[in-house]
Amino acid sequence: MLTHPSATLDSLLHEIRSCAHCTDLPLGPRPVVRASATARVLIIGQAPGTRVHETGIPWNDRSGDRLRNWLDVDRDTFYDEDRIAIVPMGFCYPGVDKNGGDNPPRRACAPLWHPALMTAMPKLRLTLLVGMYAQNRYLAEVRRKTVTETVANYAEYGPRYFPLPHPSWRTTGWQKRNPWFEADVLPNLRAAFHQALAT
Repeated sequence: MLTHPSATLDSLLHEIRSCAHCTDLPLGPRPVVRASATARVLIIGQAPGTRVHETGIPWNDRSGDRLRNWLDVDRDTFYDEDRIAIVPMGFCYPGVDKNGGDNPPRRACAPLWHPALMTAMPKLRLTLLVGMYAQNRYLAEVRRKTVTETVANYAEYGPRYFPLPHPSWRTTGWQKRNPWFEADVLPNLRAAFHQALAT
């Protein structure tokens, strides 16, 4: 067994990126993940969309632009793999549902790969749980009934976790209905995020 953390993680990432566990994916398997043994912040989202699938770059779309705005961070810092890991709940594009939205992340991904990835990143100081699926797994019974309630009570889950809504286009209306998110959550999110990077 490899004992050097970076060597172990490199081997694990190679295995993940070669994964073909799900043979029925509409665009085929293309796992998208970024991780480093030196990462201080982990972002756990849902699953790649079509643009991310095409480019192989996570959060490389408008939802990523919105997330970077929430964090008050530029693209270069956001994609600095030595400092920020990006591990979705499902690594591959899951296709669309009957209403035209994206399917949920494949359930097999997180149990298959997340435990080993977390072990291989010992320097993590903050994990952003973006959306319902990440919150369901990592907050489990301590999460609130809805994402809105969980995000509103973000302070209960710190300093390790920080729950967020998914930054899709639908969030624009949600933010207008919930002005406390911009007034209270975002300043504290930015402070926690930049402090974790500077640690």
